[in-house]
Amino acid sequence: MTDAGFSSADIDTSKPQSARMYDYFLGGKDNYPVDAAAAEKVISLFPAVREMARVNRDFMHRASRSLAERGIRQFLDIGTGIPTRPNLHQVVQGINPGARVVYADNDPIVLRHAEALLHSTPEGSTTYIQADVREPGKILAAARDILDFEQPIALSLVALLHLVADEDDPRRIVAELLDSLSPGSYLALSHATGDFDPETWQRVVEVYRQGGTTAQVRSHDEFASFFRGLEFLEPGIALAADWHPEPGGQPGGTDRIPLYVAVARKP
Repeated sequence: MTDAGFSSADIDTSKPQSARMYDYFLGGKDNYPVDAAAAEKVISLFPAVREMARVNRDFMHRASRSLAERGIRQFLDIGTGIPTRPNLHQVVQGINPGARVVYADNDPIVLRHAEALLHSTPEGSTTYIQADVREPGKILAAARDILDFEQPIALSLVALLHLVADEDDPRRIVAELLDSLSPGSYLALSHATGDFDPETWQRVVEVYRQGGTTAQVRSHDEFASFFRGLEFLEPGIALAADWHPEPGGQPGGTDRIPLYVAVARKP
């Protein structure tokens, strides 16, 4: 499901975009000088941001793998970003070849690369929706064409909600998405925090806002509020590098990677 009318003219290269900045942090090539300039400002304020992007990506892999191993065969990933292998569908379809994955993002450059997201196993299916998380009804309506909402779905909101300000009511958005899911579904979420260095992170937020991108870091308690009524998987809310680290991996310190993560089940 892509927009056949897309053209490169739809990509605004006059101001930085969060997906392209994230691509820059990961060492990708799908960014422009304006994105690199903004990303370098962030790096100057918080040099570990490149590692933060990698740690976040690794959490997505571990969380998705864990849910697939629990038997979840449907995934709704909002805020997909520019494809970086392995993508979520490659992780989960490697475990459950018949898994169905719906991606959603609002950045035109992600749409340009949507074909890279649509190569599934013969048994599975992968679909891309061009939509903003602030339009949960639109996302849910399109996702119903692919996913069975009578069966459990894993909702992935990884590194997304710190790009949604309080005035857009992100808790209402998450609640609306979760309300549509059946019991036994899961929410996987990661979110930047300023808990350990508020001054630096307020300056980072300003870099994004000056570029025209909404940004807002949140505290531990604010992060926890997205999970009301859900049952946390162990270890509950943790820093990303500490959530089921790979054997031999090094846990992250609070002063290094200020990224809260959690996975929780809808009872």
